[in-house]
Parts: sequence; C-alpha cells; structure tokens
Amino acid sequence: MKEEEILLDVQHLSHIFPITRKISVRAVDDVSFKIRRGEIFGLVGESGSGKSTVARCVMNIYKPSGGRIIYKGVDVCDSRQFRKNKRMLQTTRQIIFQDSDSSLDQRMKVCDIISEPMRIQHMTPPRGTMRAEAEFQMHYVGLNADYLDKYPSELSGGQRQRVAIARALVMEPELLVADEPVAALDVSIQAQIVNLFRHLQKEHGFSFLFIAHDLAMVEFLCDRVGVMYRGKLVETAPVKELFANPKHPYTKRLLSAIPIPNPRIERQKGL
Repeated sequence: MKEEEILLDVQHLSHIFPITRKISVRAVDDVSFKIRRGEIFGLVGESGSGKSTVARCVMNIYKPSGGRIIYKGVDVCDSRQFRKNKRMLQTTRQIIFQDSDSSLDQRMKVCDIISEPMRIQHMTPPRGTMRAEAEFQMHYVGLNADYLDKYPSELSGGQRQRVAIARALVMEPELLVADEPVAALDVSIQAQIVNLFRHLQKEHGFSFLFIAHDLAMVEFLCDRVGVMYRGKLVETAPVKELFANPKHPYTKRLLSAIPIPNPRIERQKGL
C-alpha cells in the first residue's frame, strides 16, 4: 500500500482488562492492519474475540495497553499529539454503536440529536440552520422530516439506528467506525441498513471500519476483511480471496457455518 493511501494504520495493538489485582484478560493481542482511504474494511469474529475492543481503541474510548494507532499521520495514543490534533480527530472520526437505544439521549428530540455534534464543535451548518441540516441528513438516511420532533422512544430500532447514522454523517467524517450496527435489528431491517451503508459510502467516499459477526454481510459490503480469534487477527485478505481460499482453520470454520439458501445443500453439509 502506498503511504498516502493509508488513512488508518493500527500497529501491534494490545489491550488488557484488569479483573482483579492478580487476574487480567488480554482482549486484544498484537493486532495490526491498515485501512486505505475510501475502503470498507470488515473485522469479523465471534463474541468475545476482541473486535469491539479494537474499535474502541481506534476511537480513543479505551487507552491501548500497547502498540500504536496512526490516523492521518497522527499517533492517537500519544497524549501530546492527541491534544494538538483534538478538533480534527473529533470531527473526522465518527462511531456508530450496536445499541442505538443507549447511544441516543432519550431526553432529546431527533433534530437536536443529529445537530448536537455541530453545536459541540461550534460549526456553522452548511444549510443555514441546525434544523435544516438535521432535515437534510434525515432525508439522506431515508427518514421523513416528520420524525425531527420525536424522541428516540417513539421510533423503531431501525429508525433509531438511521438517526445514529445521520448524527455521524453530519460531521462528514473521513473514517466511520460501525460496531455491530445491525446486530440488534430484525433481519429485514438489517438488510436495509447494510444497503444504506453501501449507498452512503459510495456517495461520501469515507473509509469504513465495519465490525460484525455475520460473514455473509461482510461479503456483501466490504472490500477487505480481517478475522479475529481470541484477541488475535488470524487472517487478513480481500473479501473474494478470503471466501474463495480461507487459510486459517478458524476462518474455514466460520465460513462453513454460513447458512446456504438451498435446503438440500444445507442438509448435506451436516452429513
């Protein structure tokens, strides 16, 4: 990869959670990967594999126990570099969480939720007013402006996740991190949200770290994929290559667990 193409460079990342004075859990162990500008990179693995911890380290929610995270040439783990570039880091990186219920302030109306990042950063709305900006973003993620004056509790799970996406996109990020953003939704709504992500990424051209445990979704959405197993990144490859020729036994196991739409072939898998 050419140096100028790389937006995010994760180098030998480790993270340890202390449980007691003597016991700790190594959630992430020597993980390295790079994300190009405009690329969708999927990180997959079962629950507890460490992929959400990686996302939180990338976004400075957790302070890594070891390694470096270079974003746009800035080592975000270095407190001096972080302080110097704080505004850039806060505006150009955005995260969408799995549970929109807890990530949206239940006491705020949708209009205020979407425009809040701009108010915090004292940004002038490109479309004149905060409401006009929120309305534009709502339209962009497929929601009617009628929802602007509703509270999160009045929305469905899929609608809430669309509001969370609109809130992230209002900052026009260069890096969007989505931590299992559809895991809590019904299957039909999952497909809608993943299609929306694909459309938005083509429109905006942001780099995308997409975290999931559903390999079929990753195959549809991502350019490259990394497979996490027990805190380690055991395999990284372009999506087509990984699905056609998986190298690691755990990757092979994950792929064999994907349901096949044809019931006859699916039954034969178990024989």
